[in-house]
Amino acid sequence: MRFRFVRVPLLIAIVGLGACHRAAPDAPPSTTAMPATIEVLKGGRWLFTYPEPAGTFATTDKPESVPTEARGLVRVIDPSEPTKSQSQGAADRVYVTNLNELTEKGKASARGMSREAFETAALAGLPGGQSSPYAAQQMRPAPMPAVDAGGAAPLQNGTPVVTIYGTSWCGACRAAREFLTERKIPFADKDVERDPEAARELSAKASKMGIPTDRVPIIDVRGVLLLGFDKARIEALLGQPT
Repeated sequence: MRFRFVRVPLLIAIVGLGACHRAAPDAPPSTTAMPATIEVLKGGRWLFTYPEPAGTFATTDKPESVPTEARGLVRVIDPSEPTKSQSQGAADRVYVTNLNELTEKGKASARGMSREAFETAALAGLPGGQSSPYAAQQMRPAPMPAVDAGGAAPLQNGTPVVTIYGTSWCGACRAAREFLTERKIPFADKDVERDPEAARELSAKASKMGIPTDRVPIIDVRGVLLLGFDKARIEALLGQPT
């Protein structure tokens, strides 16, 4: 048996020795997406965050201590696994559940939603503040004079921290304007009846949060929508003493 040897020119060999090979790119770090829902078991090491009537939020490890009216939408947190407190690993998303299901059945599923939507929907589930029905066929009272918001203290960047979505005839809207003006809290006053853009803006916000728009005012306090005028809740969200 004969073997045939192929002689490789020296030049080619040298060039080959000096060639650079591009390293394969590093694989992106693998990320495990958090599940869309998680199971919450009664008796586990869960913390429950729920809304209080004043507009603040409280946390407890005892589900039965959460007031009945606040159990419909509660944030669940697993202190032993912090990542379980967030949906899809995003800092602005949380897990929420219906605590009535947990207390009755011993377990419940928790779904992810944005923190902003949770806070708005949880507060909206509580008894509303002072408000007026807003129905297209309703007879309107005579318009009330608008309150001049000129006394409200402006922010450095000119952006108000509160927006009132109301009407000219709504008594609760007027009370909200007077309250914010007296406290020198900067606010934007938008008439959803006379300003189509304001109505569309409110509809988009309310739809995103899943809350109704059949009453006025709806007050946006730093991104959280409040149904009706409630001084305590506004002050709680602004971090001011009542």
